[in-house]
Amino acid sequence: MMRACVLALVLAVGCKNGPSQDQCKQLLDHMVDLEFKKASAAASSDALKAEIAKQKGLVTDKVSNEFIDTCTKKMAKARVECALAANELDGDNGASKCDDAK
Repeated sequence: MMRACVLALVLAVGCKNGPSQDQCKQLLDHMVDLEFKKASAAASSDALKAEIAKQKGLVTDKVSNEFIDTCTKKMAKARVECALAANELDGDNGASKCDDAK
């Protein structure tokens, strides 16, 4: 599920004024936070919430290098800035709305 969200965000047309490596790192952290915020809200126990927090770190570590490389080379800066401002994955202020930002 998380990988699909990350990959959906990565598919963009490149531009000369692309995002910085720092912006892409921030975007990865932000997208993982949004994804796991949903899962944590649905968790019914402290043990499950702790497991979700552990998984969050593992996901970030696993996709970090590939995501940042693809982000800096292929994503439009406007799209990254839009997604960083999103406070949810979907919905009125969701990162999915940033697909049109070029």
